[in-house]
Amino acid sequence: MHFDTDTCNNLPMNCVFTHIGIAGTGAMGRGIAQIAAQAGAQVLLFDMAPDAASKAKEALQGTWGKLVEKGRLSNSQVEQYSARLQACSSLAEFKVCDLVIEAVVEKLDVKQALFKQLEGIASDSCILATNTSSLPVTAIASALSKPERFVGYHFFNPVPLMKVVEVIPGLKTAGEVSSKLMTLSRQMGHTPVMASDTPGFIVNHAGRGYGTEALRIVGEGVADFATIDAILKDQVGFKLGPFELMDLTGLDVSHPVMESVYRQYYDEPRYRPSVITAQRLAGGVLGRKTKAGFYDYSEEKSAVAGINTTQAATNSVAVDSSDWPPVWVSQNATRRVQLLELLHKLGAKIETGQSPSLHALTIVAPLGWDVTTVAVFERYDPARTVGIDMLIDDAVTKRRVIMGNPAVRADMLAAAAAIFSKDGKPVSTIRDSAGFVTQRVVATIVNIASDMCQQQICTPQDLDTAVQLGLGYPTGPLAMGNGVGGASVLEVLVNMQTVYGDPRYRASPWLRRRGALGLSLLHVEA
Repeated sequence: MHFDTDTCNNLPMNCVFTHIGIAGTGAMGRGIAQIAAQAGAQVLLFDMAPDAASKAKEALQGTWGKLVEKGRLSNSQVEQYSARLQACSSLAEFKVCDLVIEAVVEKLDVKQALFKQLEGIASDSCILATNTSSLPVTAIASALSKPERFVGYHFFNPVPLMKVVEVIPGLKTAGEVSSKLMTLSRQMGHTPVMASDTPGFIVNHAGRGYGTEALRIVGEGVADFATIDAILKDQVGFKLGPFELMDLTGLDVSHPVMESVYRQYYDEPRYRPSVITAQRLAGGVLGRKTKAGFYDYSEEKSAVAGINTTQAATNSVAVDSSDWPPVWVSQNATRRVQLLELLHKLGAKIETGQSPSLHALTIVAPLGWDVTTVAVFERYDPARTVGIDMLIDDAVTKRRVIMGNPAVRADMLAAAAAIFSKDGKPVSTIRDSAGFVTQRVVATIVNIASDMCQQQICTPQDLDTAVQLGLGYPTGPLAMGNGVGGASVLEVLVNMQTVYGDPRYRASPWLRRRGALGLSLLHVEA
């Protein structure tokens, strides 16, 4: 069966490809086929499984039919799109293609064998592209006699809704090949970003910090899953907390990615996985798909899981304001002026002496230090010393986070919680930690992104665009760092590395230099 080239009348005059072959018709292959047909290309579908290509065509027609029902497409558009789809019975029919995109199983030998076969079928001018999410593009291309026409083209699921695509040249990919795919991406309504052929490319690489640092916080007993999720949603603006996200993705997907990137970077400490997810994966506690993960998704509890998450993370303590101790604020507290104004607004009795009285609650607001270290270095009574995270402007954050230290008195911790929740804003109380929760996670995310720029994996602008579109972060990582201040992020990392002695927290040269110079983390030197 062959295409009648006369059916190309609906193609845009500037369409960069006329015939696009899709090898593999699972969810990814179908999604790519959908946006390619909508962009005007003739799309050929092939799958090794019998009737899979025909079923994929029927599924796409059904998808378009639903869009007609919603008023988002017309019947004439669906007729045009459907006419551009062809289910193929063999790869030989791909000989008319000027682009073939592979979307088969993530196994190097399988992909190499497929492309070696395609190389003998497609014309010399046909571009061959892999939708791999984890395999090196150069390694796949090594099986080909003409690797210069081979490129990585990584979409995200669901393809029609995830509007970003990574274009990844291999070591020998010709420049015009990548340029054509960048153009095609825009014609399909997607935002293309260029990435070098490194583990995780852009999105899966930049996303390593969010979950792994949250897991380390849990592993240290600083806070539980619900508290960490609530803090990061309310203080930073993430749509899902890291544990909610892992439950949604499934640990059978997320943990192997953690291990893969870590191993491919030869055990780089910044990407170190957690025994917590390894154990849960082994036990089959994967998340929503097994109705049990970091949260309980059994039928009777799933409807209120999100509500329980928020409530479990709030520590409201009933302490009458007449029983509040006087409050003294450290001279070295982050945002000290704002903190004093907040305490005044909340009705606290503020001491103004050079040091706290014997009855005062001492408030510290460190960056990257734990309360224990601050109390010892600044010679405060640890029994009366409590820390508050002031990295995020209090006018912006929807939650306040405080922490004590191993020697703090329960009444002092309770008084701090009561004072800071006086205006109704929720307060979470955590155990002593270098960097609280938000500082640790944000600094890790920003540091990894900075080092990606240092390695020239991508441009700073492409990194922020890819992460915001691909992971749904409230801002790109570099913009996130700029929002709290590159110098503050640098201070958090330097102090955390001092406390933990872990190279995981060593600052990237990109961040170190820009933070020291007061430059934007998006700044590219001349």
